[in-house]
Amino acid sequence: MSETVQEIELTIKKDGSVEYTIKGLKGEGCEDLSKIFEQMGEVTHSKKTAEFYEKESDVRITNKQK
Repeated sequence: MSETVQEIELTIKKDGSVEYTIKGLKGEGCEDLSKIFEQMGEVTHSKKTAEFYEKESDVRITNKQK
């Protein structure tokens, strides 16, 4: 079974502003995580990655007996 890796990439610019990119979360799962960063300071720009528009994969196990 494969494990999904989730990452947060932080970039601190020379002017002191911080950019972050959330990787490994598909769909709206990243928005809950983003709220943590939004509480730390003013958000001046927001851009959703391609992963946001992907659906979270569902795992279904079907057991058929004959």
